[in-house]
Amino acid sequence: KVAKERLQKRVHETSIVALIKRNKLQTHRAVQNAVSIRENARKEIKSLDSLGLMLAGISLYWAEGYKRPIIHNGKAQTHHPVSLTNSDPFLVKMFLRFLREICDISEEKIRAEVRIYEHQNEGHLLEFWSRTTQIPPSRFGKFYYGISKSSQGKRPFDILPYGTIQIRVNSTNLYHKIMGWIEGLANT
Repeated sequence: KVAKERLQKRVHETSIVALIKRNKLQTHRAVQNAVSIRENARKEIKSLDSLGLMLAGISLYWAEGYKRPIIHNGKAQTHHPVSLTNSDPFLVKMFLRFLREICDISEEKIRAEVRIYEHQNEGHLLEFWSRTTQIPPSRFGKFYYGISKSSQGKRPFDILPYGTIQIRVNSTNLYHKIMGWIEGLANT
């Protein structure tokens, strides 16, 4: 009986070691597979022509841009800025490329504001976003502290290492043009 229990214990320990080894191997293969898939997919994107950039910009605004009418004292306002807020530097750079190359917005009209957490360094983030966006610090508005009401309590405080940036162009005509493009895209 004792020999049988020792044998069962040894078999159990051996199977645990084998299972751990197998899991590590599967994890390693899964990581290699993911890297390979991403690399191949990245290579499929050769370049972005004007139509591609236009569609990317329209889609970004459709997904992330401010589209609701501005209501003041119970009345819809007739002025509408183009405004997109996000934390992803690559997404923000793509949207700015759309504004500059497709919408032909002059640099002086592009403004930015940043929302950060209390523990973050305002100077460091101003330098980061200015370098990322190629918008000089003089065209940044004040920094806002804390998270938005819509995301409060839904995410850990440190999930947005660069805060969020709002890109803004005060142009009602551009707003309506982009909204028309979105409608056109939605109806294709």
